Amino acid sequence: MNISLSTCFIAVDDHDKALAFYRDVLGLEVRNDVGFEGMRWVTVGAPSQPDVSIVLEPPLADPNASPADREAMAELLAKGLLRAVIFTTDDCDATFERIRAAGGEVLQEPVDQPYGVRDCAFRDPSGNMLRFNQAREK
Repeated sequence: MNISLSTCFIAVDDHDKALAFYRDVLGLEVRNDVGFEGMRWVTVGAPSQPDVSIVLEPPLADPNASPADREAMAELLAKGLLRAVIFTTDDCDATFERIRAAGGEVLQEPVDQPYGVRDCAFRDPSGNMLRFNQAREK
């Protein structure tokens, strides 16, 4: 049996700002852009990983959700408490400089971690934490 990751989801509160970040800053390609019942889902992915997609979705992608539930999810997203995503990179320092130069909100500058990676961290425009890891040579 073979199991592999196909799709993951990141909640965003503004798809246009999210696209400017994920497409224009990170260099992910847009694979799909769908609207339904006043909501929007944009699928992006790394050109080097055609079988793995990230769906930028509304904070609560349920058309039957109550206004109170929608508000609660929006508040959690604003605090950065919904998701964290870890990307790999072959050059953590260059990735950091590229994202910082584009105005990314820095959470952590590049540092060598005791668990074998060099990494940095940012918040996306919706408040999600994104980490960028580079494996250290042994």
